[in-house]
Amino acid sequence: MMKVLKVILIVLAVLASVTVFIRFYYNKPFSPSATAEYEKNGLGITVDYCQPSKKGRLIFGTTQGKALVPYGKWWRTGANEATIIKFSRDVTIGGKVLKAGKYTLFTIPEKGDWTIIINAEVGQWGLSYDESKDVLRVPAMSSQQADSVETFKIDFNEKESGVDMLLHWDTTVVTIPIK
Repeated sequence: MMKVLKVILIVLAVLASVTVFIRFYYNKPFSPSATAEYEKNGLGITVDYCQPSKKGRLIFGTTQGKALVPYGKWWRTGANEATIIKFSRDVTIGGKVLKAGKYTLFTIPEKGDWTIIINAEVGQWGLSYDESKDVLRVPAMSSQQADSVETFKIDFNEKESGVDMLLHWDTTVVTIPIK
């Protein structure tokens, strides 16, 4: 009986290890983890996300399934786990106050302006989204650039009145003003 129990425990341990490996390590090389940070005058913003690459694919587009990220549908704003954004103090985004804390960042891409979603649920895989936990939804300006960006990137551009968080991928740049 003890031998059978040991075998069962070993098999369960191996299965658990394989599951962890597949979920966290196998996908990472294709969409590696990245962190974007901004800090000035007591405001700290940290964004933890994964960076998918274009690889010749159509990135943003119609909802008929031809684009990797279709217009009009929520997106995890990266790859793998849902993107986490942390604010060290209260901020204003799109004229709406957001309390300091840790949130998940989702977006709804569109041909024109995008919708930025800050959601209270954190730690979920990127394909899980509960709209009832949204704490903020605001529009953000989207523009096109001549050069294509192969790997999705988030960074910051300091302004006199705050900072812009920029989402770059393919020829699209989304600007999210934060004050």
